[in-house]
Amino acid sequence: MAHDIRIVTEAELRAAIPLDTGAVDVVEGAFAALARGDVVMPPVMSMAMHDRNAEVDVKTAYIPGFDGFAIKVSPGFFDNPSLGLPSLNGLMILFSAKTGLVDTVFLDNGYLTDLRTAAAGAVAARHLAPPDVTTAGVLGTGVQARLQMRAAHLVRPFERVLVWGRDARRAAACAEDLAATIGIEAEICTDPETLVARSQLVVTTTPATDPILRADWLHPELHVTAMGSDQEGKQELEAACLPRADLYVADRASQTEVMGELRAARAAGLMPEQPAELGEIVTGARPGRQSARDITIADLTGTGAQDTAIATHVAQRLGDAGTRIRT
Repeated sequence: MAHDIRIVTEAELRAAIPLDTGAVDVVEGAFAALARGDVVMPPVMSMAMHDRNAEVDVKTAYIPGFDGFAIKVSPGFFDNPSLGLPSLNGLMILFSAKTGLVDTVFLDNGYLTDLRTAAAGAVAARHLAPPDVTTAGVLGTGVQARLQMRAAHLVRPFERVLVWGRDARRAAACAEDLAATIGIEAEICTDPETLVARSQLVVTTTPATDPILRADWLHPELHVTAMGSDQEGKQELEAACLPRADLYVADRASQTEVMGELRAARAAGLMPEQPAELGEIVTGARPGRQSARDITIADLTGTGAQDTAIATHVAQRLGDAGTRIRT
C-alpha cells in the first residue's frame, strides 16, 4: 500500500513557525506530561567524537494522547565554522503513534531543536524567575544566546539585556542583534561577575567544561537557567551554586545527574537529595519560588518529550507547506 511522507525544509519551517508563546505553551505541556509520569522517554543516546571535536545526540519520547512521536538526531561539529559551515545541524522524524509509519521528515538543520530549547528556557523563566525582571543577562554569544533572551522576554518583558562572551566582537554582534530584534537596550559586559550582579535573570548558553558562573556571585532576586551542559564533561556553574540556591530544578533529574550541572555537584559530594523537576513546578506537584528574594536555578539538558511536542505542534501548524512523496 502506498504511503505519503511529507518533507519540510528549514526555510519552510522558518517561514511558518516563529518563536512565540504558542511554542512556549506546547513545551510547557510536555514538561507537565513528564510530571504526570505517563511519558515513555528512554535515556539520551549521546556519542562523543573527540578526534573530530564533535558530538551526536539522539532523543525521543512517546507522550500518550499525541498523534505522533518524534526521533531527533542532533550532530554538533564544532570545527565547522572554520569551514564556513554551522556547528549544529540535524533533523527530526515524526512518526504516527497509531501505525508507526513516518508522517513527516523535518530537514530543519537544528531549527526545531533551537526553538524547543529556547521555549524550555521561557518555561523555566515563567515559573522560576522573579515576577519583576528589569535586567536579564546572557553568558554566551551564539544562536541560543539570542533565542534564550527572545524567549525569556516573552514571559518576563525586561527593559535591558547584558551580554558577555569570550570574544568581544561576537558579544558586540550579539548585543546589537538583541537590541534590534527585541527592541530594548543592550549592553556588553566585560566580565561575567558584573553581568550576574546587575541581572535578575541570567541564562548560560556555552559549551564550557570549566565553570563560568561562581557561587559567590549568586544574590537575592536572581534566577539562573543553565542550558549549555548537555553532555558529560560540560559544566557552566560552579558545583557550590546548586546548594547555595533556595531552589534547584532539573528538566529531568535522571539526565541532569549524568550530563547536567547536577552531575558536577554530585561528584563534589553535594546535592544528594532528589531534585524537583520543571514539570512538577509547572503542575504544582512541587513548590516553586517562594519569594521574590529567592535564588533559583534551572538545569536544562533537553528532553525527547520537548522534541515530540514541538514536532507535533509544527506538523499541525504547517498547513500545506512541504513536499509529499509517495513510498
